Amino acid sequence: MKLVCSKNSLLKSINISLKAVPSKTTMPILECILVDASASQIKFISNDTELGIETIVEGMILEKGIVAIDAKIFYEIIRRLPDNDVTIESDQNYTLTISCEKANFKIPGKSGEDFSYLPMIERDQSLTISQYTLKEMIRQTIFSIAVNENNPMMTGELIEIKENSLRMVSLDGHRISIRRCALKKEYEDVKVVVPGKTLSEISKILSGEMDDQVSIYFTKNHIMFEFDQTMVVSRLIEGDYFRVDHMLSKDYEVKVTVNKRELMECIDRGTLLVKEGDKKPIVVDLKDNQMEMKIDSSLGSMKEELFVEKEGKDILIGFNPKFMLDALRVIDDEKVSLYMMNTKAPCFIKDEEETYTYLVLPVNINQNQYR
Repeated sequence: MKLVCSKNSLLKSINISLKAVPSKTTMPILECILVDASASQIKFISNDTELGIETIVEGMILEKGIVAIDAKIFYEIIRRLPDNDVTIESDQNYTLTISCEKANFKIPGKSGEDFSYLPMIERDQSLTISQYTLKEMIRQTIFSIAVNENNPMMTGELIEIKENSLRMVSLDGHRISIRRCALKKEYEDVKVVVPGKTLSEISKILSGEMDDQVSIYFTKNHIMFEFDQTMVVSRLIEGDYFRVDHMLSKDYEVKVTVNKRELMECIDRGTLLVKEGDKKPIVVDLKDNQMEMKIDSSLGSMKEELFVEKEGKDILIGFNPKFMLDALRVIDDEKVSLYMMNTKAPCFIKDEEETYTYLVLPVNINQNQYR
Protein backbone atom coordinates (compact mmCIF):
# COMPACT_ATOMS: atom_id res chain seq x y z
CA MET A 1 0.00 0.00 0.00
CA LYS A 2 1.19 3.52 -0.76
CA LEU A 3 -0.73 6.73 -0.04
CA VAL A 4 -0.05 10.45 -0.23
CA CYS A 5 -2.19 12.77 1.91
CA SER A 6 -1.79 16.22 3.38
CA LYS A 7 -0.94 16.35 7.07
CA ASN A 8 -4.12 18.32 7.78
CA SER A 9 -6.47 15.80 6.14
CA LEU A 10 -4.73 12.92 7.95
CA LEU A 11 -4.92 14.68 11.30
CA LYS A 12 -8.58 15.55 10.85
CA SER A 13 -9.48 11.94 10.00
CA ILE A 14 -7.35 10.45 12.78
CA ASN A 15 -9.00 12.76 15.32
CA ILE A 16 -12.43 11.56 14.18
CA SER A 17 -11.33 7.89 14.23
CA LEU A 18 -9.84 8.14 17.73
CA LYS A 19 -13.35 8.64 19.14
CA ALA A 20 -14.01 4.90 18.61
CA VAL A 21 -10.62 3.60 19.78
CA PRO A 22 -10.92 2.09 23.29
CA SER A 23 -8.52 3.27 25.98
CA LYS A 24 -8.43 -0.22 27.51
CA THR A 25 -9.10 -3.49 25.70
CA THR A 26 -8.06 -7.13 25.76
CA MET A 27 -8.05 -7.10 21.93
CA PRO A 28 -4.94 -5.24 20.66
CA ILE A 29 -6.36 -4.99 17.13
CA LEU A 30 -9.05 -2.58 18.46
CA GLU A 31 -6.30 -0.16 19.52
CA CYS A 32 -5.63 0.33 15.81
CA ILE A 33 -7.08 2.42 13.02
CA LEU A 34 -7.69 0.32 9.93
CA VAL A 35 -6.41 2.10 6.82
CA ASP A 36 -8.43 0.68 3.95
CA ALA A 37 -7.20 1.76 0.53
CA SER A 38 -8.33 -1.41 -1.27
CA ALA A 39 -10.80 0.41 -3.54
CA SER A 40 -11.04 3.93 -4.95
CA GLN A 41 -11.14 5.80 -1.63
CA ILE A 42 -8.97 5.97 1.47
CA LYS A 43 -11.01 5.01 4.53
CA PHE A 44 -10.03 5.12 8.19
CA ILE A 45 -12.07 2.70 10.31
CA SER A 46 -12.11 2.34 14.09
CA ASN A 47 -14.34 0.14 16.23
CA ASP A 48 -14.56 -0.55 19.96
CA THR A 49 -17.42 -3.08 19.35
CA GLU A 50 -19.99 -0.65 20.80
CA LEU A 51 -19.16 2.37 18.63
CA GLY A 52 -17.71 2.26 15.12
CA ILE A 53 -16.53 5.07 12.84
CA GLU A 54 -15.67 5.12 9.15
CA THR A 55 -14.39 8.33 7.61
CA ILE A 56 -13.09 9.09 4.13
CA VAL A 57 -9.64 10.68 3.87
CA GLU A 58 -8.67 13.03 1.08
CA GLY A 59 -5.54 11.85 -0.68
CA MET A 60 -4.03 9.78 -3.51
CA ILE A 61 -3.76 5.99 -3.66
CA LEU A 62 -0.53 5.04 -5.46
CA GLU A 63 -0.72 1.38 -4.45
CA LYS A 64 -3.85 -0.26 -3.05
CA GLY A 65 -3.85 -2.16 0.23
CA ILE A 66 -5.10 -2.51 3.80
CA VAL A 67 -3.16 -2.19 7.05
CA ALA A 68 -3.97 -1.63 10.73
CA ILE A 69 -1.91 1.04 12.53
CA ASP A 70 -1.67 1.62 16.28
CA ALA A 71 -3.94 4.66 16.67
CA LYS A 72 -2.05 6.54 19.38
CA ILE A 73 1.42 6.30 17.82
CA PHE A 74 -0.07 7.11 14.39
CA TYR A 75 -1.68 10.24 15.83
CA GLU A 76 1.48 11.37 17.66
CA ILE A 77 3.67 10.91 14.56
CA ILE A 78 1.33 12.76 12.19
CA ARG A 79 0.75 15.54 14.74
CA ARG A 80 4.47 16.27 14.93
CA LEU A 81 5.22 16.19 11.20
CA PRO A 82 5.77 19.37 9.13
CA ASP A 83 2.71 20.91 7.43
CA ASN A 84 3.18 19.19 4.12
CA ASP A 85 2.22 16.07 2.15
CA VAL A 86 2.77 12.78 3.99
CA THR A 87 3.59 9.48 2.28
CA ILE A 88 2.48 6.26 3.98
CA GLU A 89 3.80 2.93 2.66
CA SER A 90 3.45 -0.64 3.91
CA ASP A 91 5.31 -3.76 2.76
CA GLN A 92 4.22 -7.41 2.73
CA ASN A 93 5.14 -7.73 6.41
CA TYR A 94 2.92 -4.75 7.30
CA THR A 95 5.90 -2.61 8.23
CA LEU A 96 4.92 1.03 7.74
CA THR A 97 7.07 3.86 6.47
CA ILE A 98 5.71 7.33 7.19
CA SER A 99 7.66 10.17 5.59
CA CYS A 100 7.24 13.92 5.27
CA GLU A 101 9.96 16.24 3.99
CA LYS A 102 13.12 14.99 5.80
CA ALA A 103 11.29 13.12 8.57
CA ASN A 104 11.07 9.34 8.18
CA PHE A 105 9.45 6.84 10.56
CA LYS A 106 9.29 3.04 10.40
CA ILE A 107 6.71 1.35 12.65
CA PRO A 108 5.14 -2.11 12.74
CA GLY A 109 1.61 -2.43 11.41
CA LYS A 110 -0.82 -5.33 11.54
CA SER A 111 -2.91 -7.32 9.12
CA GLY A 112 -6.47 -6.06 8.91
CA GLU A 113 -7.90 -9.59 8.79
CA ASP A 114 -8.91 -9.64 12.48
CA PHE A 115 -10.32 -6.13 12.43
CA SER A 116 -14.02 -5.83 13.13
CA TYR A 117 -15.71 -3.90 10.31
CA LEU A 118 -18.79 -1.77 10.93
CA PRO A 119 -22.13 -3.63 10.72
CA MET A 120 -24.10 -3.12 7.53
CA ILE A 121 -27.01 -0.75 8.06
CA GLU A 122 -29.94 -0.75 5.65
CA ARG A 123 -30.52 2.74 4.27
CA ASP A 124 -34.29 2.44 4.04
CA GLN A 125 -35.58 5.64 5.57
CA SER A 126 -33.50 8.30 7.23
CA LEU A 127 -34.23 11.21 9.50
CA THR A 128 -32.42 14.26 8.10
CA ILE A 129 -31.84 17.28 10.29
CA SER A 130 -29.28 20.06 10.46
CA GLN A 131 -26.05 19.37 12.29
CA TYR A 132 -26.68 22.52 14.31
CA THR A 133 -30.00 21.19 15.63
CA LEU A 134 -28.62 17.78 16.58
CA LYS A 135 -25.53 19.26 18.24
CA GLU A 136 -27.70 21.69 20.24
CA MET A 137 -30.16 18.99 21.31
CA ILE A 138 -27.31 16.83 22.57
CA ARG A 139 -25.72 19.79 24.40
CA GLN A 140 -29.01 20.61 26.07
CA THR A 141 -29.64 17.08 27.39
CA ILE A 142 -26.37 15.13 27.70
CA PHE A 143 -25.43 16.55 31.12
CA SER A 144 -28.19 14.68 32.94
CA ILE A 145 -27.34 11.11 31.96
CA ALA A 146 -25.97 8.94 34.77
CA VAL A 147 -22.23 8.28 34.77
CA ASN A 148 -22.40 4.94 36.62
CA GLU A 149 -23.75 1.78 35.02
CA ASN A 150 -25.99 0.46 37.82
CA ASN A 151 -28.90 1.06 35.47
CA PRO A 152 -27.76 1.00 31.81
CA MET A 153 -30.91 2.90 30.72
CA MET A 154 -29.73 5.94 32.67
CA THR A 155 -26.42 5.99 30.77
CA GLY A 156 -28.25 6.58 27.49
CA GLU A 157 -30.68 9.02 25.95
CA LEU A 158 -34.11 8.35 24.54
CA ILE A 159 -34.49 9.46 20.92
CA GLU A 160 -38.15 9.45 19.98
CA ILE A 161 -39.76 10.40 16.68
CA LYS A 162 -43.49 10.81 16.58
CA GLU A 163 -45.09 12.13 13.39
CA ASN A 164 -43.27 15.44 12.78
CA SER A 165 -41.61 15.83 16.18
CA LEU A 166 -38.20 14.74 17.51
CA ARG A 167 -37.70 14.38 21.26
CA MET A 168 -34.53 13.62 23.23
CA VAL A 169 -34.72 12.69 26.92
CA SER A 170 -32.08 11.99 29.58
CA LEU A 171 -32.34 11.37 33.31
CA ASP A 172 -30.17 10.28 36.23
CA GLY A 173 -32.65 9.75 39.05
CA HIS A 174 -32.43 13.33 40.35
CA ARG A 175 -33.40 15.29 37.23
CA ILE A 176 -34.81 14.96 33.74
CA SER A 177 -33.83 16.89 30.61
CA ILE A 178 -36.14 17.00 27.59
CA ARG A 179 -35.52 18.77 24.31
CA ARG A 180 -38.06 18.77 21.51
CA CYS A 181 -37.98 20.10 17.94
CA ALA A 182 -40.40 20.12 15.01
CA LEU A 183 -39.38 18.23 11.88
CA LYS A 184 -40.00 19.38 8.33
CA LYS A 185 -42.07 16.31 7.47
CA GLU A 186 -43.74 13.33 9.11
CA TYR A 187 -41.72 10.18 9.82
CA GLU A 188 -42.55 6.70 11.02
CA ASP A 189 -42.56 6.41 14.82
CA VAL A 190 -39.17 5.54 16.32
CA LYS A 191 -38.20 4.97 19.96
CA VAL A 192 -34.57 4.01 20.73
CA VAL A 193 -32.09 4.48 23.57
CA VAL A 194 -28.64 5.63 22.40
CA PRO A 195 -25.56 5.38 24.67
CA GLY A 196 -24.52 8.74 26.09
CA LYS A 197 -20.92 8.07 24.99
CA THR A 198 -22.07 7.82 21.36
CA LEU A 199 -23.93 11.13 21.49
CA SER A 200 -21.05 12.84 23.28
CA GLU A 201 -18.56 11.73 20.60
CA ILE A 202 -20.98 12.60 17.77
CA SER A 203 -21.35 16.09 19.20
CA LYS A 204 -17.57 16.61 19.08
CA ILE A 205 -17.38 15.63 15.39
CA LEU A 206 -20.42 17.56 14.09
CA SER A 207 -19.63 20.90 12.48
CA GLY A 208 -22.68 22.47 14.09
CA GLU A 209 -23.47 24.48 10.96
CA MET A 210 -27.12 25.15 10.16
CA ASP A 211 -26.63 24.36 6.46
CA ASP A 212 -24.82 21.05 7.06
CA GLN A 213 -27.07 18.02 7.28
CA VAL A 214 -26.86 14.74 9.17
CA SER A 215 -28.82 11.63 8.16
CA ILE A 216 -29.82 9.20 10.91
CA TYR A 217 -30.75 5.57 10.21
CA PHE A 218 -32.33 3.18 12.70
CA THR A 219 -32.34 -0.63 12.93
CA LYS A 220 -33.44 -2.94 15.73
CA ASN A 221 -30.00 -3.00 17.36
CA HIS A 222 -28.07 -0.07 15.85
CA ILE A 223 -28.22 3.61 14.98
CA MET A 224 -26.12 5.21 12.24
CA PHE A 225 -25.25 8.87 11.77
CA GLU A 226 -23.95 9.89 8.32
CA PHE A 227 -22.45 13.33 7.64
CA ASP A 228 -19.39 15.02 6.10
CA GLN A 229 -18.01 11.79 4.55
CA THR A 230 -18.17 10.11 7.96
CA MET A 231 -20.35 7.25 9.25
CA VAL A 232 -20.81 6.58 12.96
CA VAL A 233 -22.55 3.34 13.94
CA SER A 234 -23.51 2.56 17.51
CA ARG A 235 -25.21 -0.24 19.34
CA LEU A 236 -28.47 0.70 21.03
CA ILE A 237 -29.23 0.07 24.70
CA GLU A 238 -31.78 -2.73 24.81
CA GLY A 239 -34.94 -2.51 26.87
CA ASP A 240 -37.83 -0.16 27.52
CA TYR A 241 -37.04 3.39 28.57
CA PHE A 242 -38.60 4.95 31.66
CA ARG A 243 -42.18 6.16 31.37
CA VAL A 244 -41.14 9.79 31.42
CA ASP A 245 -44.55 11.21 30.54
CA HIS A 246 -45.91 9.82 33.82
CA MET A 247 -43.29 11.87 35.69
CA LEU A 248 -44.33 15.14 34.06
CA SER A 249 -47.14 17.31 35.36
CA LYS A 250 -48.82 20.42 34.05
CA ASP A 251 -50.22 21.24 37.52
CA TYR A 252 -48.48 23.89 39.58
CA GLU A 253 -49.24 26.21 42.48
CA VAL A 254 -46.31 28.58 42.00
CA LYS A 255 -44.96 30.05 38.78
CA VAL A 256 -41.89 32.28 38.86
CA THR A 257 -40.43 34.15 35.90
CA VAL A 258 -36.92 35.51 36.40
CA ASN A 259 -33.97 36.84 34.41
CA LYS A 260 -31.92 33.75 33.58
CA ARG A 261 -28.49 35.39 33.76
CA GLU A 262 -29.22 37.01 37.13
CA LEU A 263 -30.47 33.71 38.57
CA MET A 264 -27.44 31.83 37.25
CA GLU A 265 -24.97 34.36 38.60
CA CYS A 266 -26.68 34.35 41.99
CA ILE A 267 -26.54 30.54 42.30
CA ASP A 268 -22.96 30.56 41.02
CA ARG A 269 -21.93 33.03 43.74
CA GLY A 270 -23.59 30.82 46.34
CA THR A 271 -21.57 27.79 45.25
CA LEU A 272 -18.38 29.60 46.35
CA LEU A 273 -19.34 28.52 49.86
CA VAL A 274 -19.86 24.86 48.97
CA LYS A 275 -16.88 22.51 49.24
CA GLU A 276 -16.46 19.93 46.48
CA GLY A 277 -18.41 16.82 47.44
CA ASP A 278 -20.49 18.78 49.97
CA LYS A 279 -24.24 18.48 49.40
CA LYS A 280 -25.37 21.86 50.66
CA PRO A 281 -28.62 23.02 49.00
CA ILE A 282 -29.40 26.43 47.61
CA VAL A 283 -32.61 27.51 49.35
CA VAL A 284 -35.24 29.49 47.44
CA ASP A 285 -37.53 31.62 49.61
CA LEU A 286 -40.37 33.05 47.54
CA LYS A 287 -42.49 35.81 49.00
CA ASP A 288 -44.57 38.23 46.94
CA ASN A 289 -42.33 39.40 44.06
CA GLN A 290 -39.07 38.68 45.82
CA MET A 291 -36.95 35.56 45.47
CA GLU A 292 -34.40 35.30 48.24
CA MET A 293 -31.61 32.82 47.60
CA LYS A 294 -29.84 31.45 50.68
CA ILE A 295 -26.92 29.13 51.27
CA ASP A 296 -25.41 28.15 54.61
CA SER A 297 -22.25 26.05 54.95
CA SER A 298 -19.15 25.59 57.10
CA LEU A 299 -17.43 28.22 54.92
CA GLY A 300 -20.08 30.88 55.60
CA SER A 301 -23.51 31.97 54.48
CA MET A 302 -25.01 34.04 51.68
CA LYS A 303 -28.32 35.75 51.04
CA GLU A 304 -29.30 37.53 47.85
CA GLU A 305 -32.58 38.92 46.62
CA LEU A 306 -33.81 38.79 43.04
CA PHE A 307 -36.83 40.57 41.59
CA VAL A 308 -39.21 38.07 39.99
CA GLU A 309 -42.70 37.85 38.55
CA LYS A 310 -44.61 35.41 40.75
CA GLU A 311 -47.99 33.75 40.47
CA GLY A 312 -49.38 31.67 43.32
CA LYS A 313 -48.44 31.00 46.93
CA ASP A 314 -45.24 31.64 48.86
CA ILE A 315 -42.84 28.71 49.11
CA LEU A 316 -39.53 27.78 50.76
CA ILE A 317 -37.73 25.02 48.85
CA GLY A 318 -34.17 23.69 48.45
CA PHE A 319 -32.29 22.43 45.39
CA ASN A 320 -28.92 21.01 44.46
CA PRO A 321 -27.22 24.15 43.04
CA LYS A 322 -25.25 22.18 40.41
CA PHE A 323 -28.43 20.64 38.96
CA MET A 324 -30.05 24.06 38.68
CA LEU A 325 -26.97 25.58 37.05
CA ASP A 326 -26.60 22.70 34.57
CA ALA A 327 -30.14 23.29 33.30
CA LEU A 328 -29.92 27.09 33.22
CA ARG A 329 -26.61 27.09 31.30
CA VAL A 330 -28.12 25.35 28.27
CA ILE A 331 -31.23 27.52 28.02
CA ASP A 332 -30.84 30.36 25.54
CA ASP A 333 -33.88 32.42 26.63
CA GLU A 334 -33.39 35.73 28.41
CA LYS A 335 -36.07 34.89 30.97
CA VAL A 336 -36.95 31.48 32.41
CA SER A 337 -40.10 30.23 34.13
CA LEU A 338 -40.01 27.86 37.11
CA TYR A 339 -43.12 25.86 38.05
CA MET A 340 -43.52 24.35 41.54
CA MET A 341 -46.25 22.52 43.43
CA ASN A 342 -44.85 22.08 46.97
CA THR A 343 -41.60 21.46 48.86
CA LYS A 344 -41.59 17.74 48.01
CA ALA A 345 -42.58 17.89 44.33
CA PRO A 346 -40.18 18.53 41.43
CA CYS A 347 -39.53 21.95 39.97
CA PHE A 348 -40.06 22.31 36.22
CA ILE A 349 -38.13 24.80 34.11
CA LYS A 350 -39.78 25.05 30.70
CA ASP A 351 -40.88 27.44 27.97
CA GLU A 352 -44.47 27.97 26.82
CA GLU A 353 -44.07 25.74 23.73
CA GLU A 354 -42.23 23.08 25.79
CA THR A 355 -39.35 22.94 23.33
CA TYR A 356 -37.34 22.31 26.48
CA THR A 357 -38.34 20.92 29.87
CA TYR A 358 -36.02 20.44 32.83
CA LEU A 359 -37.21 18.66 35.95
CA VAL A 360 -35.15 19.04 39.14
CA LEU A 361 -36.08 17.19 42.33
CA PRO A 362 -36.01 19.29 45.52
CA VAL A 363 -33.69 18.62 48.48
CA ASN A 364 -35.09 18.10 51.97
CA ILE A 365 -34.39 21.13 54.16
CA ASN A 366 -35.19 22.15 57.73
CA GLN A 367 -37.95 24.69 57.08
CA ASN A 368 -37.48 26.36 60.49
CA GLN A 369 -33.74 26.86 59.92
CA TYR A 370 -34.27 29.11 56.89
CA ARG A 371 -37.31 31.13 57.93
